[in-house]
Amino acid sequence: MNEIERRRTFAIISHPDAGKTTLTEKLLLFGGQIQVAGAVKSNKIKKTATSDWMEIEKQRGISVSTSVMEFDYQDYKVNILDTPGHQDFAEDTFRTLTAVDSAIIVIDGAKGVEAQTRKLMTVCRMRKTPVIVFINKMDREGKDPFDLLDEVESELQINVRPLSWPINQGARFKGVYNIYEENLNLFTPNKQMVTEKVNVDINSEELDERVGKEDAEKLREDLEMIDGVYDTFDVNTYLEAEVAPVFFGSALNNFGVQELLDCFVKIAPNPRPTTAEERMVQPEEPKFTGFIFKITANIDPNHRSCTAFCKVCSGKFVRNAPYLHVRNGKTVRFSSPTQFMAQRKSTIEEAYPGDIVGLPDNGIFKIGDTLTEGELLHFKGLPSFSPEMFKYIENADPMKTKQLEKGINQLMDEGVAQLFVNQFNNRKIIGTVGQLQFEVIQYRLENEYNAKCKWEPVSLYKACWIESDDDAELDAFKKRKYQYMAKDKEGRDVFLADSNYVLQMAQQDFKHIKFHFTSEF
Repeated sequence: MNEIERRRTFAIISHPDAGKTTLTEKLLLFGGQIQVAGAVKSNKIKKTATSDWMEIEKQRGISVSTSVMEFDYQDYKVNILDTPGHQDFAEDTFRTLTAVDSAIIVIDGAKGVEAQTRKLMTVCRMRKTPVIVFINKMDREGKDPFDLLDEVESELQINVRPLSWPINQGARFKGVYNIYEENLNLFTPNKQMVTEKVNVDINSEELDERVGKEDAEKLREDLEMIDGVYDTFDVNTYLEAEVAPVFFGSALNNFGVQELLDCFVKIAPNPRPTTAEERMVQPEEPKFTGFIFKITANIDPNHRSCTAFCKVCSGKFVRNAPYLHVRNGKTVRFSSPTQFMAQRKSTIEEAYPGDIVGLPDNGIFKIGDTLTEGELLHFKGLPSFSPEMFKYIENADPMKTKQLEKGINQLMDEGVAQLFVNQFNNRKIIGTVGQLQFEVIQYRLENEYNAKCKWEPVSLYKACWIESDDDAELDAFKKRKYQYMAKDKEGRDVFLADSNYVLQMAQQDFKHIKFHFTSEF
């Protein structure tokens, strides 16, 4: 029970460029995992962020894959999942949200709430995941803090309660007043050092000396107004995902991050029960259960291996113990399970609920697989969405056909994109959610598998999975649409509609066929 109590597993989510990866770096700095934070943006320092380790991430300065990191802080064990913000990789982020107990949303103080943030918040709302909001970049000119809070409430549809408050912003930024601990943090712009804390009575003259008379008066007024407008902070409303606590700071200058972390480990939920199709699984059950939410090929370029990320839901995971792989009914043992610090990894002997374990995968896992001590359980909630962009993939170097096959299969298992094989001409079609994924696939095939591919255009509107109880109607549909029928990687029937009109007509003409837009039905 102690181990469960001290676990905190959370994801950091936001729109691209709001500062997720920078915030992750600073949290690792406090956890003592890294000594110097790599400046993400500066090219002068030849260091990139710890959590961006893929070659393509270093070149572009964006995150394309969720990375997993863990560290100890005070008496707590913290597991962070740093997710990609770019919308082309949203699927990776949606899946990561199924494996965490809470989330921190990062918002850029100048831009406010952006499109991608709204989408991610919808997923958190669906799953009732508690969120904390961190408003970043207070050392730049931005919107008024009260306006920002209103925007968060209306755009993300959640009540907020500030737990720290900025004193001015931009060039005149003096620091923040920590409402949760009732002390003052003064700002000194420095990327490596941590700022000083001062315990000041809010009505004393010392406050005037520290921040200047004008700003001190404004702070007193603001704090009065906050107490008037917002309810007193209650941890239970946060845990029930009704209220989001808000912190202000500047991740790049390491400011306001420790207040966030100190409050977070105290109030964030420890591992929660997980829903399986059969029943609810409680974390304190004695038997081990877990599910695979992500697969990554080639974490280590010297060893062509895949790693499956398993979230422990209950019981204790033990190295070399026999576990049942529910989907294919086989017993498996893991001699070298690992825990991660982005790319650096170390072998572990045991893991507890809330932990993320890396399992070596030689092609036996798919996203969504369940591992148990013998019970037949299926954890649910890991959808593949219907792709919106399609291209034919062709081999550009006939000598490397085997490498291309292997590369495509491993990358598709990772869930980067989806593969459909057209039944009419047997050509392979790759479907993705965004344009950037085609570039990533091409780049990784060439650099990791030594295979070249070229893309050819295909004009399709949407892919939908079809099923029906009426076999005759299904046959008639397949005959009529034989040019647009394909199979996905599991061998399920997929209808590739070339326009919205065609799809609507098909739905009208064939009443007994169900059209699904996610692969989970």
